[in-house]
Amino acid sequence: MMGKVAVVTGAAGGMGRAIVARLLADGMNVVGLDIDRTGLEELAIDPAFTGIETDLTSSAAIGAAFEQIASEHGQVHALVNNAGTCLMSEFPDIPEDEFELQMGLNFTGAFRCCQAAIKLMEGGEGVRKIVNISSNGAYNFDAFDPPHYRASKAALDTLTKDLARRYATQKIAVNSIAPAMTETPLFGVVSEEVLANAIAQMPHGRAMQPSEIADWVGFLISPTGDISSGNVIILNQGRDVR
Repeated sequence: MMGKVAVVTGAAGGMGRAIVARLLADGMNVVGLDIDRTGLEELAIDPAFTGIETDLTSSAAIGAAFEQIASEHGQVHALVNNAGTCLMSEFPDIPEDEFELQMGLNFTGAFRCCQAAIKLMEGGEGVRKIVNISSNGAYNFDAFDPPHYRASKAALDTLTKDLARRYATQKIAVNSIAPAMTETPLFGVVSEEVLANAIAQMPHGRAMQPSEIADWVGFLISPTGDISSGNVIILNQGRDVR
């Protein structure tokens, strides 16, 4: 298939669907990785979208997905590590399996996707892009986020900076986007009271929309974003300016 290829993890989720829609509108061929087969099938109404059912906590599943991408497309121009979750057990009573799942999906899966995608980016034309979806929770300790969630996103941002430095001369640009309150299904993990308090702290008096974050992803992947690499772009309406 001709045209640039973008891989989006967590494509069937709220943020993922918005990112997929933006990249499709920008004329890219999008490969979505998600464990939600039904969600991927819903996105496949666009012929430029291909879904691959993938357990992003499994190294073998990620490897198989990228083997399929290599076979069908040959190369990757952009990777968006969007898949993630926020598990809410409080420290110190965080079960081991919850910690492993939190880190596995938010960080380890993204790490493995970067490993696989860079192999399909090296030697390509133009500036190739990796965009990691982090969280303002890695920096704002007034928010309600639990420590294993914060740690997973902070690790992701360190990976962003390392890969940006490591691959700069190969024209692979790597950035993180760290949104604050964004209206996705993850809203359901907290009580209405906690959610209302968090939204009240947003300067615009509202949560951000997935499409607004997706527009920043599109911006970074577009030629305009070619000269940005190694940055953590915090999107929070100015809430945490000190």
